[in-house]
Amino acid sequence: MNSKNQRRMKIKSASAVMFASAFAFTFTVGCSTKNYVKSQTAPIIQQTNDLDTKTAADHRNIVDTDERAKTGIAGAQSAADTADQHALAAGQSADAANQSAKEAYNRVDSLSGVVANLDNYKQISDVSVTFAFDKYVLTASDKKQLDDLAANLGNTRGYILEVTGGTDSVGDAQYNYQLSQHRADAVVNYLSSKYNIPPHKFYLIGIGKDQQVASDSTAEGRAKNRRVDIKLMTNMSNDQPSNASATKPNGQM
Repeated sequence: MNSKNQRRMKIKSASAVMFASAFAFTFTVGCSTKNYVKSQTAPIIQQTNDLDTKTAADHRNIVDTDERAKTGIAGAQSAADTADQHALAAGQSADAANQSAKEAYNRVDSLSGVVANLDNYKQISDVSVTFAFDKYVLTASDKKQLDDLAANLGNTRGYILEVTGGTDSVGDAQYNYQLSQHRADAVVNYLSSKYNIPPHKFYLIGIGKDQQVASDSTAEGRAKNRRVDIKLMTNMSNDQPSNASATKPNGQM
């Protein structure tokens, strides 16, 4: 009996040992597997977290850049609007000054009955500048002729400038009259601004197509009629005092 019991006890002990060994092996394998999985997934989780952090930071940077861009655009637009307002004001001031100067010019149909003692005036120089069809812009050649005329002003006393605008016969008569005035204005504005000639020295005569210098039947003749004639006249002889001034309208000095 004893020997039988002892053998049973040995079998139970061996079974317990085997069970314990199997459990220990299973536990060890399970822990190893978990550790392996953990070691493999930990970098991925960290990379995911880093990517989330970077994405959030990029989003904040994008929002911040967008806000700065909006602020910059708003500031630039405000500056542009201010510049436009200043330019508009300057343009309006220039237009007003130009209009005032134009109003100060003597606009007449002729010098007769306007300039006192007209018979005492003598023409000492003249030039004629021509324009393209329907234009009133001075060319470089036109300006050169006007510069040559203005070179005589420093030594001329008591002078006036008779400026007569003309056109060809193409188009409406009233339109041509206005065009002739624009051409005369172009000449006067150039001379007065460059050489500081007082407005009262000018006598503008707009004649449209009324006094043509050539036949309008040819292109060459029409080109000659699209003109402005400028006459430099003085009522002073060379032996008169140099401090005398040109006669203004109605005989005023």
